[in-house]
Amino acid sequence: MGAVVIEGPKWCGKSWTAAQKASSALYMQDPDTRESNLGFAQTAPSVLLKGDTPRMIDEWQTAPVLWDAVRHAVDMRGESGQFILTGSAVPVDNAVMHTGTGRIARIRMRTMSLFESLESNGRVSVKDIFNSMDIEGTSSLKVDDLAFLMVRGGWPASVGKGVNALNYAREYVDAIVNQDISRVDGVEKNPDRVHSVMKALARNISAPAKLKTIIDDVAGDGGTISEKTVTSYLNALNRIFVTEDLPAWSPAMRSKTVLQTSPKRHFVDPSIAATLLNASPKSLLNDFNTFGLLFESMAVRDLRVYAQANDGKVFHYRDRNGLEADAVIQLADGRWGAVEVKMGFKEMEKGVENLKKVRDKVNTEKMMEPSFLMVLTVGEYAYRRDDGVYVVPIGCLKD
Repeated sequence: MGAVVIEGPKWCGKSWTAAQKASSALYMQDPDTRESNLGFAQTAPSVLLKGDTPRMIDEWQTAPVLWDAVRHAVDMRGESGQFILTGSAVPVDNAVMHTGTGRIARIRMRTMSLFESLESNGRVSVKDIFNSMDIEGTSSLKVDDLAFLMVRGGWPASVGKGVNALNYAREYVDAIVNQDISRVDGVEKNPDRVHSVMKALARNISAPAKLKTIIDDVAGDGGTISEKTVTSYLNALNRIFVTEDLPAWSPAMRSKTVLQTSPKRHFVDPSIAATLLNASPKSLLNDFNTFGLLFESMAVRDLRVYAQANDGKVFHYRDRNGLEADAVIQLADGRWGAVEVKMGFKEMEKGVENLKKVRDKVNTEKMMEPSFLMVLTVGEYAYRRDDGVYVVPIGCLKD
């Protein structure tokens, strides 16, 4: 491609990563040059594109016209690897004239997975599981370690900071509520209502909560809010990459099974939900229901990272009878595998049973047989059961 845009939430490492690959850089939000850069963007945007390639343009959405300027420059130069754009927000509708199709590739960056932050030892790879390889490994992460990692999150600046790292997610949520969500579209939003909506999302983390559920949850806190307002807030949170709901999977089925189409609610990082719920590592150890929901959210975050590295996407499966798989990884070549996220041994057996039922309901005459069935756990050992189902601790997993 002529250009690549790295999208994702603030503080996830987009600028740092892009800078490692760039030969020159333009920082649109540098206070020393911001005004002059905005002036050039309006009058002669091509001036800002001059520099050794690949040229990084950080926070390009500050001046959306730069998107069209980059697209035009790519066309004129006819060469690949010209620009790296980074953005922590999607501009307002109609801010750009051209989609960039064929010229600008998109890469989603999330907060760090446990393998990227070096908490997972990576003894088991998603790639190997898709290739039906035998596995083995031992995770050193204990339950209290996982509780800390959920609350800390995968923010690069927080890794290795010990207990002080817990402040990063709090600061992040405060910035969203008081500043970022209003800046994305220039529409001032009530911080208390934003916090209430985000807290309602946190209460419904890892669940397919519908819009009415969110509205009722806000009302349960003693507030009232309209459907229009909630919708606008949810759209704004999505545009600044704070939320990333997990879409439903729609495979070909053997029977007329009715599938649920509602996405599961997730933040881009479990620490956001933990902060909104005032959860601490200690309190999570006394509330295993919340622990389980946040663990599933952390697992989904990591699976998304690992799936993306294998040219895949993650979904969830649920039918009207309540049969579900917490995650389904589907690769671009059509291969797929189903995952249940479970904590204890009894739950693991239930997860295995669910996975086999899901497998049996999918029409494998129209789709491939599943490449794997996997239970992702908080446990210690990674192995392949006699029935072929993989059991993998999250502390052993990588891409």
